[in-house]
Amino acid sequence: MTDKCPPVKENKFLNNMKINKILIVSAIVIIIFISNNLLAGETNIYNYTAESIQYLMKPSGESEYNNLGMVDFKGLKANLITLKTKVLFVEITEKIYSNPENLLPYKTERITKGLWINEYRTEEYDQEKFTVTIKKFEGKKLVKEKIIQSDCPIQNINLIIFYLREQPNLKIGWHFTAKVLDELKLFKFDLKLASIEEIAVPAGRFLAYHFISMPAKYEIWIDKSNPRIPLKIILKNILDCSILMKKYNLKLGVQDER
Repeated sequence: MTDKCPPVKENKFLNNMKINKILIVSAIVIIIFISNNLLAGETNIYNYTAESIQYLMKPSGESEYNNLGMVDFKGLKANLITLKTKVLFVEITEKIYSNPENLLPYKTERITKGLWINEYRTEEYDQEKFTVTIKKFEGKKLVKEKIIQSDCPIQNINLIIFYLREQPNLKIGWHFTAKVLDELKLFKFDLKLASIEEIAVPAGRFLAYHFISMPAKYEIWIDKSNPRIPLKIILKNILDCSILMKKYNLKLGVQDER
């Protein structure tokens, strides 16, 4: 007799089960990692602070957009962008404060100057009561004030253009309905992704998402690649106005408090 214990025989079945579990868990981890990174790419998780885009306007003019990042707005965190537009002898400067989570506007300020024009206009939005208060000033004199009531949140067409950049999994047929302020009235429209096509703008050629509105008032092209730059906008009024991207700049490493 011996006091040594007999060797334990290897259970190949159990070992195979352990190996399979390890492989399955590893595969799940890899899938989650890849999915999260793909989703991050799809949803365009970018910090747009210090982003600047210059546009050529046809038939005549130019415009520049700048993202100034997070600012304080009446105790709330707000994203501030500016738009400066020159058309013939008229200059328009806009400041737009918005909710950084959903890009709904808090307030817009617009200064219009020209040969015979010197107007200051504000729009203050209450997105809980669905109202916007419009005030127009000539010099320092208040010349018009109006409150407009809606039955849903009121969007801003400039912010909608940038809202499109952050939508995940865009496919042809995707659409949403919005109401925007069009001078002293609300305009309701449905914006739909109609196609993916190659377009040419002064900055070059791009593969772009093409959105159209119903009623037919807006057409928007957004670069399909990150960071999904707004490339071209057509505003259909009495005369169609085309806005074409000619220069893009994003200062990397700039941080905001988002």
